[in-house]
Formats: sequence, structure tokens, C-alpha cells
Amino acid sequence: MQNQEIVKMIENLKGRRNYEEKRAIKLGFASLYDYFEDKISKKQKAIEEEQKKIEDTKTEDQQIKSKKSCSCC
Repeated sequence: MQNQEIVKMIENLKGRRNYEEKRAIKLGFASLYDYFEDKISKKQKAIEEEQKKIEDTKTEDQQIKSKKSCSCC
């Protein structure tokens, strides 16, 4: 089953379609659809990692604040 978001992206390429097809072939993808599917999954993973990093930073900040024993620091 095809993702409609990917199909719309491919339809809207217009003049960049040849470039994207060459790039997909160069990177070893069987089709332009597979190339865009991989591209979207990589973006999603990057977003998830960034969110996780932000959450970890917030957790560390909270731990540091809770370790302080006096209100002057």
C-alpha cells in the first residue's frame, strides 16, 4: 500500500524529478518511491532523536536543581 504523502511529493517534483530519479539510482534505490520513503523515515528518526535529547536535558536539569540544598545557589 502506497503512502499518499509520498505520491503527492513525487507528483509535485516537476522539473526536479529527473534530478531526484538520478539521485535515487545513485544511492541504490529501486524506485523513486523507495527513495522518498527512506528520506521521510530518516527525517522522522532525526526528529525523534532530537525530542529524546531535549527530554534528557530537561531531566538532567531537574536532577541538578533538586540536588541543591540551599536557595542561594
